[in-house]
Amino acid sequence: MPELSSRRRMLVLAICCMSLLIVSLDTTVLNVALPSMARDLDAGTSGLQWTIDAYTLVLASLLMLAGSTADRIGRKRVFMAGLIVFTLGSALCSVAPDLETLVVFRMIQAVGGSMLNPVAMSIITNTFLDPRERARAIGAWGAVVGISMAAGPMIGGVLVEAVSWRAIFWINLPVGLAALLLTLRYVPESRAAKPRRPDPVGQVLVILLFGSLTYAIIEAPAAGLGYVLPFAAVALFALLALLHYEPRRAEPLIDLRFFRSAPFSGATVIAISAFAALGGFLFLSTLYLQNVRGLDALHAGLWMLPMAVPTFVCAPLSGRLVGNRGPRVPLLIAGVAMTAGALMFAAFQAETSDLTLLLGYVLFGIGFGFVNAPITNTAVSGMPVAQAGVASAVASTSRQLGTTLGVAVVGAVLATGLGGASYATAFVGAARPGWWVLVGCGVVVLVVGLLTSGRWARATADRCATRLEAPEVRGVVGARSESRGGR
Repeated sequence: MPELSSRRRMLVLAICCMSLLIVSLDTTVLNVALPSMARDLDAGTSGLQWTIDAYTLVLASLLMLAGSTADRIGRKRVFMAGLIVFTLGSALCSVAPDLETLVVFRMIQAVGGSMLNPVAMSIITNTFLDPRERARAIGAWGAVVGISMAAGPMIGGVLVEAVSWRAIFWINLPVGLAALLLTLRYVPESRAAKPRRPDPVGQVLVILLFGSLTYAIIEAPAAGLGYVLPFAAVALFALLALLHYEPRRAEPLIDLRFFRSAPFSGATVIAISAFAALGGFLFLSTLYLQNVRGLDALHAGLWMLPMAVPTFVCAPLSGRLVGNRGPRVPLLIAGVAMTAGALMFAAFQAETSDLTLLLGYVLFGIGFGFVNAPITNTAVSGMPVAQAGVASAVASTSRQLGTTLGVAVVGAVLATGLGGASYATAFVGAARPGWWVLVGCGVVVLVVGLLTSGRWARATADRCATRLEAPEVRGVVGARSESRGGR
């Protein structure tokens, strides 16, 4: 793809950010609407979990397929298809008559979403070739998450109070349509020089792994361990099969060689932990503010601003720090702040005081604001440009898997603690183990960020990139079979 002018690159970045905005808004807006949806659709805690996790689960399962498909048939083409399906899915969600139908429509919406974020990141990677410009672009990209956190609760609150929870899906329609038209006009088509072949077996195993694991976690409190153990066994089987099967393919869905890079592996673990913390944090906060404090959706959204605004402010600062000094400083700030924010709730019952509630939200917002840029930049930096779609898809998958697991685990812990009691009387005590889970996520961000951002880690990334760029290295069996064929 020829190098674009500065103005054209900024337009491409803006279009890609629009796609991230509507995908990210769907999480923050939906969280504020959960209590209203529970009343209208007669949904319990597990039902509310599924309205979020059905979306993030499908995203996590299909992101890598979308990234490799875009590298093969064209990133612009896949990106536009994603915008169409996502916008259509949003319209369907707004007219869902019951909880089960809403979950199905959320899955359709997620199919479109899976074609947006990893493909957009691949477009950005191939548009911004200078490493510093790319880091700044990724910082702006990360700031969009902050915008969605800042605007989402307020927009969601206004729409829920003025119309109904159904209106929260309407905001995707004009943004999706505008992004589609602008993409058609300004985004150039690009493909990988040597795209990967499809891997249907690997894709099925990924779906089995993520789906079975999430189902087992969410349904365990109500159905019991005896019922969900078979699903846990399926998840374990799928994981072992992936580890056995993928290295033996010449062009696997998940190139396990990526994980020989300590920064890449670290970014994956950090993404899962950070977004698990975010998903759990928003889930617990929304239910507390509306079901315990009795706030309406709008005022609950306003209470989340102390978390959202620091995320918005810190994200571009994190991008500049990554571009100038590398990922270590932003990751350490993120780990400390996220741990401290969750600890306010786990150890000091921050919910019970306005001041401590405010402080906990601010600390968590600062931490999350600093974490996104180093994750994204580390995932794609050092990787061959031809594999940018696959590498960024792994990073995006880690985020969605983290959100899925965060909501599933924290929701299951909360449901177990509540039992048959009401939110108003038992929420604070029932939620405390969930907050400790989020503290653990923050500690993982801190420790893994420290271990995978030093000189040794960078050396492993250089070696990994060298191996990936070598055309004769195709995987264990692939390399051997090709060498035999050469003889």
